[in-house]
Amino acid sequence: MLISTAEMISQSTEIEFREFDLENGLHVILHKDNTNPIVSVDIWYHVGAKDEDPGRTGFAHLFEHMMFQGSANVGKTEHFNYIQNAGGTVNGTTNQDRTNYFETAPSNQLELLLWLESDRMSTLQVTQENFDNQREVVKEEKRQRYDNVPYGSRWGEMMKRLFKGQTYEWIPIGSMEDLNSADLNYAQEFYRKYYSPDNAVVVVSGDIDYDIAEVLVKKYFSALKPANTIKKKYPEVIFNQGEVRDVIYDNVQLPAVYIGYKIPGTTDKDIQALEMLSMILGDGRSSRIYKDIVYDKKTAKSAGSFIWDNEVGGMFVVYATGFKNTNTDSLINDITQIVNSVCSEQVNDIELEKVKNSIENDYINRMQTILGKADMLANYWTFHKNTGLINTSINDYLAVTKEDIINAAIKYLNTNNRVVLTYLPGSEKKIN
Repeated sequence: MLISTAEMISQSTEIEFREFDLENGLHVILHKDNTNPIVSVDIWYHVGAKDEDPGRTGFAHLFEHMMFQGSANVGKTEHFNYIQNAGGTVNGTTNQDRTNYFETAPSNQLELLLWLESDRMSTLQVTQENFDNQREVVKEEKRQRYDNVPYGSRWGEMMKRLFKGQTYEWIPIGSMEDLNSADLNYAQEFYRKYYSPDNAVVVVSGDIDYDIAEVLVKKYFSALKPANTIKKKYPEVIFNQGEVRDVIYDNVQLPAVYIGYKIPGTTDKDIQALEMLSMILGDGRSSRIYKDIVYDKKTAKSAGSFIWDNEVGGMFVVYATGFKNTNTDSLINDITQIVNSVCSEQVNDIELEKVKNSIENDYINRMQTILGKADMLANYWTFHKNTGLINTSINDYLAVTKEDIINAAIKYLNTNNRVVLTYLPGSEKKIN
């Protein structure tokens, strides 16, 4: 009997897990993979840039740094020392919707990892000294990664126009003005509200025994108190508010164009079609945009597209970097025609097969590491409240039809639902 590609993938990569809730609201997911004697602990706090208040931007990312500054039983920067001395690695990331911290170490160090995470979840040292120090670190990061980098302001400039007055109006790094005016009391309240067991999920993935791991998690996290924070209600994303075009003069050598279309949140039924659409338009040298403006017309040196899908809403981005003599208005018109072609022309079978193969490959690759699986488990619980999607979400992609992709293009990729930013060499910033 023949079986489908989805069934073959499911059978070869089925992820088993155990999950439960503690009385304080902490959600726990355990995944056993005894292939190698290593273990990852991945903790996601459901707080990101969208939870910040206007005038207080950058706090979620600031706390990514603060969480390594010591707690009741761990000195400043000792978190790194404990992990490195145990032969492990550690890091953290922040985005619009969540902040996560993760460690990977030999599996006999699991208790150490859980102790470290529980200690800073409950007793982080949010002191004036730590706060001031890490604020300066974040400000320097902003200078290096955004302010002093060509086109470094593009996503901040895009989001403040695309989501004006709505969720996601700013990026996680925040503004320099808000970082300068930040105060300790707000920081302490931010920690109390969001860094609590009832706003987190802990994933333990790797060379574990389920029963022993459950005992250890309960040992270190059961006594922690919940914050019982009432999360703010996020404004709904408003579509089709009219096209916005701006020209930004920056310290760049070449002109560039960034076009952002508003799209729905990550749980929306159209997300899979939109992701596949972005791959057809701008993923690789055989994509429609690259072939047209880079290979055939030679009006751009690079081009592409991708989706930035957040919890409440996101953006579909198309970008191109031109040459010194590139006419950016013509470039924008060419890109618009290519995008519109999806709305009026059939997506061909070769394009559809290519993107589905790419998605299958990416899905399987993410399953190859214990940290990759931990991240997927945490993601599906945090945003979907359905951890089992780790084994079934691939089916949603493989079920997407050409008609689904065309309908998504018609629904979201119209000029009335986009922001167009043109970056030109120069020092003057012009806002239309």
